[in-house]
Amino acid sequence: MNTVDRATVDRRIDRLKSAVRSAGVKLTHQRLEIFREVASSLEHPDAEAVFRAVRRRVPTLSIDTVYRTLWMLNDLGLVTTLGPRRESVRFDANLDHHHHYVCTSCGLARDFVSADLDALGIPDEVRALGRVLVTQVEVRGVCSRCARADRAHKASGAPASGP
Repeated sequence: MNTVDRATVDRRIDRLKSAVRSAGVKLTHQRLEIFREVASSLEHPDAEAVFRAVRRRVPTLSIDTVYRTLWMLNDLGLVTTLGPRRESVRFDANLDHHHHYVCTSCGLARDFVSADLDALGIPDEVRALGRVLVTQVEVRGVCSRCARADRAHKASGAPASGP
């Protein structure tokens, strides 16, 4: 299942309502549905995926509204960006400290927690560049599904399909 549990989504929506109220931003139905889509997904969707999903429920939605809303949510600290993956930026409503695994073949993105990665210190070279606000590791590789498909293609003698 590729959705976040209901209680977590509800907490995220409560945080959204509080943040927009504090910022003096109107919480429209479209904004709520856009946030709900990101908040309930484990996929870290890009703007186009959010647009396709929300448009099924809100047919009057425009892609411009999705982009503007996602960047507003980012500015309010309600989502973070992940990427870039090719030319698209992906959005993540999980603000708990975590890291990401991204498949370079199909684009699958998944959260993971690692005490070992959390324990890594910030190098002096990075501190010299400025104040560090957040650290997050993005691990890139080929997911199990893509690796199996590649092995199957190689075994059959067919050329593997690229990203």
